[in-house]
Amino acid sequence: MPRHAPALLVLEDGRTFRGESFGAEGETFGEAVFSTGMTGYQETLTDPSYRRQVVVMTAPHVGNTGINDEDPESRRVWVAGYVVRDPARVPSSWRSRRSLDDELRDQGVVGISGVDTRALTRHLRERGAMRVGISTTERDPEALLARVRESAEMTGADLAGEVTTESTYVVPAVGDKRFTVAALDLGIKANTPRMMAERGIEVHVLPATSTIDDVLAVSPDGLFFSNGPGDPAATTDQVALLQQALERGLPYFGICFGNQLFGRALGFGTYKLKYGHRGINQPVMDRTTGKVEITAHNHGFAVDAPRDGATSTPYGEATVSHICLNDNVVEGLELRDAEGALTAFSVQYHPEAAGGPHDAAYLFDRFVALMGGEA
Repeated sequence: MPRHAPALLVLEDGRTFRGESFGAEGETFGEAVFSTGMTGYQETLTDPSYRRQVVVMTAPHVGNTGINDEDPESRRVWVAGYVVRDPARVPSSWRSRRSLDDELRDQGVVGISGVDTRALTRHLRERGAMRVGISTTERDPEALLARVRESAEMTGADLAGEVTTESTYVVPAVGDKRFTVAALDLGIKANTPRMMAERGIEVHVLPATSTIDDVLAVSPDGLFFSNGPGDPAATTDQVALLQQALERGLPYFGICFGNQLFGRALGFGTYKLKYGHRGINQPVMDRTTGKVEITAHNHGFAVDAPRDGATSTPYGEATVSHICLNDNVVEGLELRDAEGALTAFSVQYHPEAAGGPHDAAYLFDRFVALMGGEA
């Protein structure tokens, strides 16, 4: 078989694209989503939130800087498949250790290149995220389509347990230790505990299956829920854990999946977005400051909460703190006690984004202030 065998991509609705293999040869299935980032493809590939998703890159040239050993956000590549238009023939970066094509092949990730990713992205924007199959072994689109329609859907998928750490580990504080945080790994990215550590926080990263007793065992000053894959409506144990923490008044900060689970813990619903938000150019307004941030996103679900006014919950008054300026989707929540003091907050986007804008890094400082009683 040639190095770049013919490859076939078939969407759930029957739309078909042909190209060449990129990465491993074989067959894969997942949810087709697109990412608008022009940089940071290595961080995208190793983001556990992309578990069971086939990522379409809207930027035409991918792989220009190769793969290095410093930028992975986790222990492996998590995407189910990868779709690019024009892969780099030769990587060019002093940090590069191998090509993107080789990395995908070594990790068994099936991809396709030579695809009109602009047309594919427009199709997903119009029709919504849907199941997809990529194959270098199947030539018949109808046969591949049948297998696509038999594959698992993202709605109802509980995936955090597939990407979480197997055992607790500690990321020590940089310099003087100021606080201890219990961080629930629902698909955590490496830069998250790193950014907390830079602020004097000792981070105990716990498996997704941890209980309130496991959290309290580290004597935390705060609780953190990470990003992660799957449908928040299919997650129950972590919601119960968060409610127990809120009952105890433990300061809380959540990112992405942690925002969705915070919403559920407060009594709000969640819903699946038509095609999601993925990329590093999303404008979000922080209502507490009035500032607009350019942010990094990776989510297919959102919280269904009232944009205006406060909602009474068993834990305090909840409000929407951040709004996406593109489509008015809820991008953050705040919880305040009877005196109006902040006790917990979350955001839907990624303030830890290593391959994207850093406008939202202040949220880690807000978490420090919350634990210090200064928020």
